[in-house]
Amino acid sequence: MSQPTFSPAQVLADTIVRTVELGVTITDAAIDAETTVVWCDLTARDPARCPGCGTVGIYRDSVERRLTDLPVAGHPLVLLVRVPRYRCPASPCERVIFNHDTSGLARSGTSTTRRCARYVLRRLIGDRVTVAAVARELGRSWDTINTIAVEATTELLAAAGPARLDGVRVIGVDEHRWAHTRHADGDGYVTVIVDLTPVVEQTGRARLLDLVAGRSAAALTGWLAARTPEFRQQVQVVAMDGFGGYKNAATSAVPDAVTVMDPFHVVALAGTKLDLCRQRVQQTTLGHRGRTGDPLYRVRRVLRTRTELLTARQQARLDAVFATDDHVPVEVTYRVYQDIIAAYGHPDPRQGKTLLTRVIDSIRAGVPAGLEELATLGRTLHRRRDDVLAYFTNRASNGPTEAINGRLEALRRNALGFRNLINYRLRALLHCGHLAL
Repeated sequence: MSQPTFSPAQVLADTIVRTVELGVTITDAAIDAETTVVWCDLTARDPARCPGCGTVGIYRDSVERRLTDLPVAGHPLVLLVRVPRYRCPASPCERVIFNHDTSGLARSGTSTTRRCARYVLRRLIGDRVTVAAVARELGRSWDTINTIAVEATTELLAAAGPARLDGVRVIGVDEHRWAHTRHADGDGYVTVIVDLTPVVEQTGRARLLDLVAGRSAAALTGWLAARTPEFRQQVQVVAMDGFGGYKNAATSAVPDAVTVMDPFHVVALAGTKLDLCRQRVQQTTLGHRGRTGDPLYRVRRVLRTRTELLTARQQARLDAVFATDDHVPVEVTYRVYQDIIAAYGHPDPRQGKTLLTRVIDSIRAGVPAGLEELATLGRTLHRRRDDVLAYFTNRASNGPTEAINGRLEALRRNALGFRNLINYRLRALLHCGHLAL
């Protein structure tokens, strides 16, 4: 059999477009508006065998298959591939006519090449672009590109399988608002489940494990129940905010795991009580909400600043406010707020745990009248005492979970919102799930 010959221009075109990867060679090209159209022939020279009986077929004619490929020079590229058709000479075979095998080029029934799907995933994962932007690059509709992304992501998850959850010993749980429309799944909320093991062990970054519709104990319980017993047994720590539903879910589904209330939420809770106390005293002393020039209103941000970070001017403002007897409740609540921050910031975890234990004990009982916000804080911290103090032993913070929440917010804004939770879940896993291409 004579060997095929190729012109230098043909070799150059194949090299630029890298059609060798697809098993085709370029024979001609043209420009159709914004689209580059390329005619190709298959490079395979092996005899085509009937997929029904395996007999070598007899050439009959050719058909043209239209496929979208990677963009070239910023313009969409379409391949018009000439696919030979054959007749099966075996009389017992029910397959009369069959096409040359092009499974290496594209899947059966699809209108894009195989490497086009990888390109879509790389653009979505690495470059953080939207589906609409990729659709413009490829010259296809949004629905087509989104279908490719959904199918490819589903295949990535299926390929990873249960092994994707191997070694997950610390998880973080938080709620996230994914939709602001009526009748959205989970009332527009999802439960975010994050692998914090690499962060705690200082071996890498946190990664998103899954999104579950709703923000209830049932959402987390259902997700954990759907996992294997081996996975539930390997979970040692569950970090969360102050929501009691997640606490109950973790206690029932993974009873041997330690539940940790995140330091950020403990400090945020104390800060909220400080704000409420300041606002109440403001109304009591002046009879109106804070206004420019009101002493308590002027120091509203200073009260939330850590003591070590205060300037001399800010400290003088605080001293002037605390010199007034009517502001004593604010001062007491402020001292407790600063004590909580100091306990978490102590370099020695054991000493920090001791300091926070004293704070919890001091505001649990014997809080004088007029410190309603502090009394409420004391009851909450006492109820979640074990979860709050567990941080000093396990050092599991939900901060990385909040960071992934922020990245999901950016994803949602970039896409101008989502209406389908299935699409949102898959896009979120592409964005933050560290899926291997």
